[in-house]
This record gives sequence, structure tokens and C-alpha cells, in this order.
Amino acid sequence: MFLIVGMVWGIEMGVRQEFSLAPAHAHFNLIGGVLLFVFGLYYRMVPAARDHALAKWQGLLQFIGAILFPVGVAVVIKKGESFIVLPIIGSLIVLTAVALFALIVFRTSRV
Repeated sequence: MFLIVGMVWGIEMGVRQEFSLAPAHAHFNLIGGVLLFVFGLYYRMVPAARDHALAKWQGLLQFIGAILFPVGVAVVIKKGESFIVLPIIGSLIVLTAVALFALIVFRTSRV
């Protein structure tokens, strides 16, 4: 769903020829679409990873960060630097989710 929403958002920007939110759009597609796909593919191929105790936390954090980070970028672009805390928190949540995923991969790739 993230990738579909991101693609529709990009089409809408193209139709209007207004690309000020392109950085937010790109982060939305990458973090929400591509990364979630990669994580899901690994979980599908490695059941031990999917069943790992941290997998649900990793997915939840990625989902939250995939929304907060690009929305935060968009808010900063439209409303100004005073809202910089939003993408910072969002990016740290995504970083945590990616680190958890790496830990899950390291723990399950030997199985």
C-alpha cells in the first residue's frame, strides 16, 4: 500500500508540475515501499526470521517510521525548520527498525 500511495502522490505532483515535496515522496517510496518489501521478502524466505521475537517490533517500528519520517520531511518543507524534530524522530525510528532487522538477519542466517 505504501508504494501505491507513493506512486499516486508522484503522479499527482507530475500532473500539477509542483515538485516541492519530491524529497518526502522519495523517502515515502523508499522507506515505506522498498524497505518494507525487502523485509517482507526476507521474512517470507526465512521463516525463522519471521518467527523471531523481535520481528513484530521491527515491523511495527518500520511502519511508524515509514509514515513519520516522510511526513516530517514534508512538514519541514512546507512549514519550516521549527518542525525539524519530526523527521529526526522518524529517521531514528527507521534506523532502529533497520538495526533490528540486521540483528534478526545475523541471528537467523545461520539456521
